[in-house]
Amino acid sequence: MTFYDRYQQLCVEAGSSATGVAVSVGISRASVSDWKNKGAVPSASSLKKIADYFGVSTDYLLGKTDIKKSGHTSGIYTFSP
Repeated sequence: MTFYDRYQQLCVEAGSSATGVAVSVGISRASVSDWKNKGAVPSASSLKKIADYFGVSTDYLLGKTDIKKSGHTSGIYTFSP
């Protein structure tokens, strides 16, 4: 599954259009067109904006995992000796 496939799926689940989500987070319509038609991948900063918008990990958006959110949910780490 490509980045755009995952992005489009998240947009559908959210009831939004691909272009609408991008514009709402400050990404151009031309970028969305490049993702869809050229298989381009967003810059790191754009990828982060999209991940934050949908509450998913950047690894999920890039197809590196099928887990939408990272397993880490707290700022507290405990270590056992």
